Amino acid sequence: MAHAQVPVPPDISNSKIVQEKAREGVDLEINGKRFRHTGDEQMPLLWYLRDVLQLTGTKYGSAHGGDGTDLVLVNGKAVSAITVPMKDLADKMVITVEGLASTDGKLHPLQQAFIDEDAIGCGYCTPGWLIAAKELIDRKRDPSDADIDQLPNLCRCGCQTRVRRAIMRAAAALNGGRV
Repeated sequence: MAHAQVPVPPDISNSKIVQEKAREGVDLEINGKRFRHTGDEQMPLLWYLRDVLQLTGTKYGSAHGGDGTDLVLVNGKAVSAITVPMKDLADKMVITVEGLASTDGKLHPLQQAFIDEDAIGCGYCTPGWLIAAKELIDRKRDPSDADIDQLPNLCRCGCQTRVRRAIMRAAAALNGGRV
């Protein structure tokens, strides 16, 4: 039985292969991973998250933000993802609702508190509430009712009372208290 001959690769020692420069773009970190956006610098962060990265937790509320559905954390500050162009995010750290849970899948105390308090109506506004509440608790470990009232989020299902309880429960848990 004859054996097939293995083709010999061409000699490329004299070739003129030149390494191409990396494409210019906006480098940023999202949920602990590095990304480079090489497209339209004016693209809103919301569309990059949803359409490019398929991170669909952050919701579209309006073209101008303001209802809290599209909140993400940028360097620890809650911002409207529809209002921030990619060009403004160079070397920034973004956390979306998908990035709240730990890498082993354990829910953030806010996420668990929202479940425990049944603070999820239709669920559309929930990711924004979680992000706004995270920023609030990071800034103020023991938030008051007045602090929670200042959050920009809207809920059309009427879950505000349960949301308030969930935020208070999470704050207590994060402060080492029992809930």
